[in-house]
Amino acid sequence: MSNVELVLRSTRVITPDGTRAASVTVGGGTIAAVLPHDAAVPDGARVEDFGDDVLLPGLVDTHVHVNDPGRTEWEGFWTATRAAAAGGITTLVDMPLNSLPPTTTVAHLDTKREVAAAKAHIDVGFWGGAIPGNVKDLRPLHDAGVLGFKCFLSPSGVDEFPELDQEQLALALGEIAGFGGLLIVHAEDPHHLDAAPAPRGPRYADFLASRPRVCEDDAVAALIALARRLDARVHVLHLSSADALPLIAAAKAEGVRITVESCPHFLTLAAEEIPDGATEFKCCPPIREGANQDALWQGLADGTIDCIVSDHSPSTADLKTADFGAAWGGISSLQLGLPAIWTAARARGHSLEDVVRWMATAPAALVGLGRKGAIEAGRDADFAVLAPDETFTVDPAALQHRNKITAYAGKTLHGVVRSTWLRGRKINDGATLAAPTGELLTRPERG
Repeated sequence: MSNVELVLRSTRVITPDGTRAASVTVGGGTIAAVLPHDAAVPDGARVEDFGDDVLLPGLVDTHVHVNDPGRTEWEGFWTATRAAAAGGITTLVDMPLNSLPPTTTVAHLDTKREVAAAKAHIDVGFWGGAIPGNVKDLRPLHDAGVLGFKCFLSPSGVDEFPELDQEQLALALGEIAGFGGLLIVHAEDPHHLDAAPAPRGPRYADFLASRPRVCEDDAVAALIALARRLDARVHVLHLSSADALPLIAAAKAEGVRITVESCPHFLTLAAEEIPDGATEFKCCPPIREGANQDALWQGLADGTIDCIVSDHSPSTADLKTADFGAAWGGISSLQLGLPAIWTAARARGHSLEDVVRWMATAPAALVGLGRKGAIEAGRDADFAVLAPDETFTVDPAALQHRNKITAYAGKTLHGVVRSTWLRGRKINDGATLAAPTGELLTRPERG
């Protein structure tokens, strides 16, 4: 252990083998070993003792709309990665849309990477986009290191990232399956959306009626059928309709290669509690009723839902008008996902080990980042230190993302992030954030 520079010690370290008192040794930015709590400190190593605060692996958020370049007034790599670091996230994956240009060609990926390089406070990976007419670009993007491809089955909200119809979806998924890639899907059926009443005005109930559960359910069913036929790997984004869970569970049981995520807002906020005109709660698909939320938690408990990610999708304040039909749809929660989920999870009898699995280990596995998402030898020394029993009240002015709008304003949450560490370096001490040292990640070669 001559190369050990740092020892992180806690009475509660969450490892793949459970939670225990341990000393975690770090050298060269990598976890060298997980040792007994009272293990001898190697010569020359510095010790950080966190007492009873919990040492977690740094969280991995695979669904973040950074919007940089092009819509940087909405969000940017500097502010988004600072918010992530403040919330215990050490890796994020940037969505391919809402930036200009979108990440639909290698040249566009190069542009985005150039913009991100000097601004990233944490490690950043990139999704590519699958849109009509860019099948020829998918393999080059894969070879250039994107972690997978995103598509919409209904309008995305921005003209430069159109949705795929079923024929275009089959073409894109066939191409992606041919090189072993992953397609992640915004699964809402456009025909059901067209048939539903159009959203207008301030009433949340009217907005909810405009995106009924059947939109998701039928889109997921069609995606399962196509993935089965092509033996392709697919992932359902931001599942809000619990009615789709039996379809997904049955598909998994028969060997269809499908995974699923949900988001903090679907798991902690309920339609019954949303005031009219409060478009900070607007997202697509929508936040549904409390009974639906209970069923989503059951899907997490039984493994049908694999992971929890933020779908951080901010905008400027002027786009959050009081009209649910006109307002931008997106919820800003990057900094708050861990305490929001922990607050709800503990009330439902779940452990921090469960939260780590959903918010670190499973997202890292989804995108093949084998060095992320767990505290064990050989992984990157990425950590969050959490005081799980302490509470705080969300003050939007204290948040690091660019536009201080959040659906969590005024809520009291359990779990204070004391510090965040990236490859053995403290990047957040709970009060200040270090200069950016994040790396831009590419798709690992699978052995």
